Amino acid sequence: MSHRSLVRFGTSSWAYEGWRGQIYRRSYPANRFSKDSLAEYAAFPPGEAPLFRTVGIDHSFYRPAGAAQLTHYASQVPPDFHFCSKVWEELTVPVYADLPRYGAKAGKPNPRFLDSSLFRDLVLQPFREALPGRIGPFIFEFQRSGLDPRAFLDALDRFLTDLPAGYPYAVEIRNPAVLSPRYREILLAHRVAHTYNHWTGMPPLLAQHRLLSERFTAPFVVLRLLTPLGLPYADAVERYAPYTRIVAPQPQMRRDAASLIDAATSQGVTPYVLVNNRSEGNAPLTIEAIAGMVAALPDPPTLLPPTTRGSIM
Repeated sequence: MSHRSLVRFGTSSWAYEGWRGQIYRRSYPANRFSKDSLAEYAAFPPGEAPLFRTVGIDHSFYRPAGAAQLTHYASQVPPDFHFCSKVWEELTVPVYADLPRYGAKAGKPNPRFLDSSLFRDLVLQPFREALPGRIGPFIFEFQRSGLDPRAFLDALDRFLTDLPAGYPYAVEIRNPAVLSPRYREILLAHRVAHTYNHWTGMPPLLAQHRLLSERFTAPFVVLRLLTPLGLPYADAVERYAPYTRIVAPQPQMRRDAASLIDAATSQGVTPYVLVNNRSEGNAPLTIEAIAGMVAALPDPPTLLPPTTRGSIM
């Protein structure tokens, strides 16, 4: 079996009306599409090996997913399918943004920032109950904030120390100043993955890898292909909706992603590759393109077992 069978492709979410006729062929009642279409997503393309072996649960950023909800998701997918979940923002926002959705909390410090007990009780426990064997990385997304990188890394180190062992964790940084040797060392010490995010204000994917000394920090890695570099999210939504086709290919993003996937799998590291519609216009087509690029790469040389090296005349 090729080492590249380790890679798990998926999308940031699955319930997009723009994918009707592409991924979705069945009819769904209006109030059931997002709840019941996951089975068709996980079986695409029909009659072939599934293209999607993971999916992102993005809505959990705004409210933790409940056990009943997760149980319903699990009932629609094969046993080897993994769910990647964005962690509730109550844990990752040091100060609430001055936005109406935060109500009276808007603009105020968040007392529950990096609260490991809150994570254990409200985020992790429902996954333990509902998704044994199907838990992919929990993604802690940290937006740009007023925290000094050094203070943030101190707090992150303490937080990761307190997390329950035995589960896959990944950190997504939106502040390039945090990408440093100390950040890498903290992730490596806790066997936590960096999330290589292709996003508006971050360096290219391979530049992130160079800043981390081209070293993976966990047995898995996460790639999130979100928006073109330099393009604000709202502009990407306006440009690409309703997500029925590739609008603006991102050649460097594709090449960098394929290179990281190849580097990871050749080292036995499992890549979770989550693609957003806002990266090019249609996430499934972007995945097909990157998967094709990975398949076309030459296989790395097969290394002899250590006991036989040097014995060939």
